[in-house]
Amino acid sequence: MHHWISIPFSTVFAVALLGNSILLYVTKTEPSLHKPMFYFLSMLAVTDLVLSLTTMPKMLSIFWFNAQEITFRACLVQMFFLHSFSIMESAVLLAMAFDRYIAVCNPLRYSSILTNSLTVKIGLLGLARASGLMLPLPLLLHRLPYCRSHIISHCYCEHMAVVKLACADTRFSNIYGIFVAVFIVGLDLLSIGHSYLMILRTVLSLASREERLKALGTCFSHICAILVFYTPVVLSSIIHRFSHHVAPHIHILMANLYVLLPPMMNPIVYGVKTKQIRDRVLIAFSRKRL
Repeated sequence: MHHWISIPFSTVFAVALLGNSILLYVTKTEPSLHKPMFYFLSMLAVTDLVLSLTTMPKMLSIFWFNAQEITFRACLVQMFFLHSFSIMESAVLLAMAFDRYIAVCNPLRYSSILTNSLTVKIGLLGLARASGLMLPLPLLLHRLPYCRSHIISHCYCEHMAVVKLACADTRFSNIYGIFVAVFIVGLDLLSIGHSYLMILRTVLSLASREERLKALGTCFSHICAILVFYTPVVLSSIIHRFSHHVAPHIHILMANLYVLLPPMMNPIVYGVKTKQIRDRVLIAFSRKRL
């Protein structure tokens, strides 16, 4: 069945590569898009590209060529990039929530508060946080002995799946992994939720219905991106930690959705809902027809 399963996986991979590459190209070539909002969107596109390129080539090689082996060091490198850029994506979504908060609640000071230099600093801070939090995990796993089965019950090297293969005390690695997951998801979601509470309060104070709908419309794409990213993360974590009787293929499916959905859906949602991007793409395609 692997060849049949590979069809939707390869389709998702192709859409993710094409969509995020178009987003980056449009943002780079269109001067009117050189704004903090679109810089954050470019960061999201780069993060999604790294997530796709970290996991999908190996996944497709399993489906197409039955190439199930991976070296231990390559497995740790894949795990580092996968989890680091998942944390980075969470940071970018948080930064975009801050961007929407400033745009809706304090629009007159938007350009003075969210400068290009601050946007770059936010991106670098998110990358430093992701790398710093994830670097200990492969170093800890590299020192553990592995005398049990070397079969990972996933299509990629997920942290908990690798930890289960060790034949030593893994409590510290388990606790650290749980701490990072809870800290990142909990802190970022609380901060995003607080931003949207402030946005909602400002929107409800607007006089006309049209103004309220217009203000909320600017946040729609970001809300979709949040749901697409965090829903598989939360569901996968709940199933993995608390549902011990769930079939293994459900665990694997949820873990795959975690890395497949955001890279594919984000460029589609932003391309459809963001007028500047949609118009620029339509102009580019119309020129090619001419």
